[in-house]
Amino acid sequence: MGTQDTGARPAVAVLGGGVMGGTLVAALRTGGWPGDRVTVADQDAGRAEALAQQHDVRTAGNRDAVAAADVVLLAVKPDVVPAALADIAPVLRAGTLVVSVAAGVPLRTYEDALPAGTPVVRVMPNTPALVGKGASAIAPGRAAGEEHLALVERMLAATGLVERVAEKHLDAVTALSGSGPAYVFYVIDALAEAGVLLGLPRDLASRLAVATVEGSAAMVAQTGDHPAVLRERVSSPGGTTVAGVAALDAHAVRAGLVAGVRAAAERSRELGAG
Repeated sequence: MGTQDTGARPAVAVLGGGVMGGTLVAALRTGGWPGDRVTVADQDAGRAEALAQQHDVRTAGNRDAVAAADVVLLAVKPDVVPAALADIAPVLRAGTLVVSVAAGVPLRTYEDALPAGTPVVRVMPNTPALVGKGASAIAPGRAAGEEHLALVERMLAATGLVERVAEKHLDAVTALSGSGPAYVFYVIDALAEAGVLLGLPRDLASRLAVATVEGSAAMVAQTGDHPAVLRERVSSPGGTTVAGVAALDAHAVRAGLVAGVRAAAERSRELGAG
């Protein structure tokens, strides 16, 4: 691709104007992509037009958007992917990079449906990408090289953390960081509910729970210390925290979280197998 130098901004077609499609468009614009280098397409023309106006980008039909693109970002639902690939394959230009955020759809599905040699990269994002605090993993197909991975990293930079993995690890990524926000929301809700049970006003309990989780995550990220080490620093012998952690262990909270992640990974494998 002749658009891979550090200063160039490849023309990007975003297929799908839902939550993740909108997040990707916003990330591109935040990352420096000019509005005339980003085109959004959606079966709902009104939704595509609204997104285009919101971010000052272009809109077009799927085929027109793809025919003019250097990069195609597929942000459609997994069950729509086969039809979308059949639609765009005839107009996809040689060398165009195809990037998909559809969960559970393996690279071979794209590579079998698209012209031979099409570079494909799978992305497993999560919803905190909406606020620039996401965690995404990217996995390359057979024809995707270093320059393609670097480009995807540039496009996703404004969404948060981006890590490279082999495709075989994407089920685990899906279970951990893809589904992970739901587990954290679950914990925040439980902490806040505990505060309410102890007599705190609900809005105060919610603010304290959110700030506690946010601050604790920041400490792990900024200090680089293992979470167990940080936990021990809060746990005075015979104190309140030790009593609380002992109760969590007695109720198998740690084992429950591990079991939840494993169950999500198994379900991801089942979905990928069709």
